Amino acid sequence: MSIKKISEIREDFKKSEIDFSNISDHPIKMFDDWFEMALESDKDNAISFVLSTVSSENIPSSRVVLLRDIDENGFTFFTNYKSSKSKDIEVNNMVSANFFWERLEKQVRITGKAIKISESDSDKYFSSRPRDSQLGSWSSNQSSIIDIYYNIMSKMDEFKEIFKGKEVERPLHWGGYCIEPEKVEFWQGRPSRLHDRLLFTKEKTIWKKERLAP
Repeated sequence: MSIKKISEIREDFKKSEIDFSNISDHPIKMFDDWFEMALESDKDNAISFVLSTVSSENIPSSRVVLLRDIDENGFTFFTNYKSSKSKDIEVNNMVSANFFWERLEKQVRITGKAIKISESDSDKYFSSRPRDSQLGSWSSNQSSIIDIYYNIMSKMDEFKEIFKGKEVERPLHWGGYCIEPEKVEFWQGRPSRLHDRLLFTKEKTIWKKERLAP
């Protein structure tokens, strides 16, 4: 596609707006409301978000992960603790998360600290996963370099034999993080690029609300 064709792509956002006269005092409540709309609009993509981390060399990295829980503490996802993202979090646990629900023309940007959840909570979620997903957690040393012709399914078969007739235990190198938010911005697409933006910033135990210019 030529640059000219890209520059000609246009879309005017007009599906909704933020009612600034009637907004929640807590961003989790507002996120819940928007998330319910996202699930109704596009269930398969509603839980996907871009997680960004920064390495010890100050190199940023982003990838799509899946939201697996929301509560008053924040936003939980699961991963291999030996992965690149986890290594970044070990040295700098400030992360950002970005949800974009295209059909709703809504975006939520979150900045906060990624904290490991309890082993018992990781165990609970792990036990709810499909068996093949459980075995996959044992079979892959996520983000490590492997031979191009490596047969990962043979490794999977090894663990199928190891756990044959038994419950698959959670590997200690796999578990969850909760992103405890410090800033949450809600973005609603609006006509003429005059988008609605609402920023929540945590100050001790209070959430300050501010409107941002488009």
